[in-house]
Amino acid sequence: MKFDKSLLRTVLFALGVVAFVIGAYQSVVQNDLGRNYWIFMISLACWLPLNYWRQQDARLAKEAEVAKQVAALNKPAKKNNKARRR
Repeated sequence: MKFDKSLLRTVLFALGVVAFVIGAYQSVVQNDLGRNYWIFMISLACWLPLNYWRQQDARLAKEAEVAKQVAALNKPAKKNNKARRR
């Protein structure tokens, strides 16, 4: 069975959003942010790997683009095989 990384990203994002909403709601109801700080930290712990993976993917895409540009620049020029007439 192959591991689906996009499913993990979706679950982490959903868990982070739900934890943030619950933390905001509890903070408003209890009128105390300090007692609900741990809920916000769960949300942050879910979003941190998502941001890291997004930056890593962007860096890899940029490296691939630069490598493609370098390969295009290093491609040998086409030679004109026609004999020149004088």
